[in-house]
Amino acid sequence: MSLISYLARRSVHYGWFVAGLTFLALLVAAGIRSAPGVLIVPLEQEFGWSRATISLAISLNLVLYGLIGPFAATFMERVGVRRIMVLALTAIAVGVGLTTFMSTSWQLVLLWGIIVGSGSGAIALVLGAVVVNRWFSERRGLVLGVLTASTATGQLIFLPILASLVERFGWRAASLSLAGIALVITPAIALFMRDRPAEIGLRPFGDRSNTEEVLPPKVNSIASTLRKLWQGAKSLDFWLLFGSFFICGASTNGLIGTHLIPACIDHGIPEVKAAGLLAIMGIFDFCGTTISGWLSDKYNNRYLLCWYYGLRGISLIFLPFSFNFSFYGLSVFAVFYGLDWIATVPPTVRLVSNIFGKENVGVMFGWIVAGHQLGAATAAFGAGVLRTLLGSYFHAFILSGVLCLIAAVLVLRIGQHPTKNNSVLLMENMN
Repeated sequence: MSLISYLARRSVHYGWFVAGLTFLALLVAAGIRSAPGVLIVPLEQEFGWSRATISLAISLNLVLYGLIGPFAATFMERVGVRRIMVLALTAIAVGVGLTTFMSTSWQLVLLWGIIVGSGSGAIALVLGAVVVNRWFSERRGLVLGVLTASTATGQLIFLPILASLVERFGWRAASLSLAGIALVITPAIALFMRDRPAEIGLRPFGDRSNTEEVLPPKVNSIASTLRKLWQGAKSLDFWLLFGSFFICGASTNGLIGTHLIPACIDHGIPEVKAAGLLAIMGIFDFCGTTISGWLSDKYNNRYLLCWYYGLRGISLIFLPFSFNFSFYGLSVFAVFYGLDWIATVPPTVRLVSNIFGKENVGVMFGWIVAGHQLGAATAAFGAGVLRTLLGSYFHAFILSGVLCLIAAVLVLRIGQHPTKNNSVLLMENMN
């Protein structure tokens, strides 16, 4: 009997092992994605590149992270989740490792922007949505909340360590450490990850039916992905989800994840201490996002999103003034903002599933995540430009806060439209 068969017959459903491996992959990918916030100032000092130039590479990384997602979801249907995860982690490790040899800004754009961005895009929030919908019939919201919170946990674990490595040994040591970690976990994914419960004779967790699982037909991955975008884009709900998640990305990893540490350094706060702020956010976001997953199983997801965006907007408007209260004011911001960092993901996935159908969650949520990352890229580059031109991040923080308040209003309209062009029917007619 193989080890996989033995584990599959244990009292603990194998879906929890799959969720654990997915959590690990998302954790490492999140730690690597958060690294630019620590590297901006060292790269600026060593190479003399402007913050706008470095932000361009980060922005491209975030764009590809978003745009690769929906295609990755379709390729997962065609070639398997496990293979995509292994290829993505390998690409990330190679891209990050090679940055230690770069000497010009175009190499930063190629390595961190294109290679790492593409690899990260395949191990993104879409992966969590696909795994949860395949392996769990019960507790989906809770599991997705935990998987989403892994991005905060990655930040919590990696950022202070990376900042310390940069301070003591330089940014190259930090980059090589990240590449090594990605390579170390790849064999575990290759050995123990499985694509579907049926591969090892199981039903999804909580599924007590006796019907045989019907696998979707293998189709042209690129054509199918684009066709679903075309059909989904005919729905106003798609654009409300896309637009609100655009603002979500702009106000999280695009702005805070990329520029909070440089902003703290501008105000005389050391880099390691500033990284600690993001770690505090990670702690509270793990709690907030997990709770959000639990709440999304029980309450109206539109109202949850309204609260999340509204509270985030208020906290971002407060941020520029918190610097006047030194590190303690920022600590209050970190706690308040951290609870809300990516709590938006579980209710957004639930709305996507309700509107477009469970079988289309991977691809359609992938396109919604593309909006998230386009927003993140816009904020990452735009905030860098504003800092270069105006000498501070004040306007970037205030603008992001106002956008969040607008999103709080927009999400209340999701799912409140006539059903004659119902998106679920559009998706069903496509398949």
